[in-house]
Amino acid sequence: MRKKIILVMILILLSLFLGYTYLNVPSSLTGATIVQPKTFIQSEGSIQVYFCPQDNCEQNLIDFLSTAKMSIHCAVFELDLKSVQDLILDKAKTMEVEVVTDDQYLKEFDHPFVKTDRSGLMHNKFCIVDGEKVYAGSMNPTNNCANKNNNNLLLIRSKQLATNYEMEFQEMWNGTFKKGNPVLNPQLRIGNISVDNYFCPDDQCAEQVKLELQKAQQEIYFMTFSFTHEGIGNMLLLKKRDGLTVRGVMEARQITKNSQYSRLVNYNIPVRKDGNPNNMHHKVFIIDNSTVITGSFNPSEGGDTRNDENILIIHDREIASRFLGEFEKVWGEGQS
Repeated sequence: MRKKIILVMILILLSLFLGYTYLNVPSSLTGATIVQPKTFIQSEGSIQVYFCPQDNCEQNLIDFLSTAKMSIHCAVFELDLKSVQDLILDKAKTMEVEVVTDDQYLKEFDHPFVKTDRSGLMHNKFCIVDGEKVYAGSMNPTNNCANKNNNNLLLIRSKQLATNYEMEFQEMWNGTFKKGNPVLNPQLRIGNISVDNYFCPDDQCAEQVKLELQKAQQEIYFMTFSFTHEGIGNMLLLKKRDGLTVRGVMEARQITKNSQYSRLVNYNIPVRKDGNPNNMHHKVFIIDNSTVITGSFNPSEGGDTRNDENILIIHDREIASRFLGEFEKVWGEGQS
């Protein structure tokens, strides 16, 4: 009898211990998601953030790519920025240069070292330099994106993050689009900054965004070029219902019958149409002034399931504060 009691106590203690190894407890009634504790891969490096057009994104990207000594691998939706074209052509004379672009934009930059997809959109905006550094964010290397549209440009030094992007690039370079292996190191710590990295549709980007928004305790601000994803819209509505501050700016030309604009506004979420005469091209969520979601991924069904995309979830108050400053600028230029 005593042995049975001891065994029951051990099982109870074990179940309590296991229960606390999850961030969320599963529930068949609520459909809550099981989230395993994150294990971050440590990486030396740094993250630089620029906002277009005010921060001279074109020159910053040129300076970044100019540092290449061995290789440049780029996956970019389109490439019509002449300064970047000229630099890549010059680098191709002395080192390995490989570019993947969307098939509809091959005409802008058609060379033997350029390959294209054949379905959906190859919507990424990233380059890997020497297998050590990554350019990412929302900015296509085009004249409009660098010098007219509202965008963000991230220049990141991290071998481990570069490995993630390189593996995704090699899948596309070898003909695998809209599918592939899960990201190798989804959680990294770059210096003192924690970063999550995912690729769509391989890593279910919309689900990753929803999980991050679910953690919000105080406020969510967003800037989105195209916002049609109902599930992400639902998460914002739930957070508004729970008393959080939720505000957003959407690209005016993308507010159509499929957009989440009317739905969010009807439930008293303040959303403004952007005031840029060109495009407000961000794909950004700012959570509790401590976390930023950005990348090429628009919160849309197409971005989640039909395109090649990438996202970065950056946990850092200084970077979040800079994005919040950009949000307030874009918000101030917008209109209801």
